Amino acid sequence: MRVIDEEGRQLGVLTVKEALTAATERTLDLIEIVPTADPPVCKIMDFGKYKYELAKKEKLQKKHQHITLVKEIRFHPNTDTHDFEFKVRHARAFIEEGHKVKATVVFKGREITYQDQGRAMLNSFTERLEDIAKVDASAKMEGRQMIAYFVADKTKKKTTEGSKQTTEST
Repeated sequence: MRVIDEEGRQLGVLTVKEALTAATERTLDLIEIVPTADPPVCKIMDFGKYKYELAKKEKLQKKHQHITLVKEIRFHPNTDTHDFEFKVRHARAFIEEGHKVKATVVFKGREITYQDQGRAMLNSFTERLEDIAKVDASAKMEGRQMIAYFVADKTKKKTTEGSKQTTEST
């Protein structure tokens, strides 16, 4: 196996026994870094320090990772216009934050016969969000619910920001 010491210098290709004695002489651990290489690469270092560095790298990767949540907006076929507008404003805020929005029209009891009203509601919802979002999955029935998914449309967002800047500068 190829062995690297604690300062990063190569000790060369050693046997397992030689590498372990080199590590015990320095009162450190022998850690296999790249097991898939030919020959495998091992490093002489403190195992606690190694675990700490790995945890630090992992934390940094998580910090730069953006998690997309799915926020749900629920309607009924007879949702009033004010409630509808209120929910549209919430959906816009969710999309601007970078989340997916799941618009659901829930049919209770005999409301299932008014699927055309639910589809019209989702079409109106789509029209109100078309300047910042695009339909990820169009409206479809799942049991007693009609569901559509919306995601932020980055191309439309850039064009609306550009038009805002030109109107502000004139």
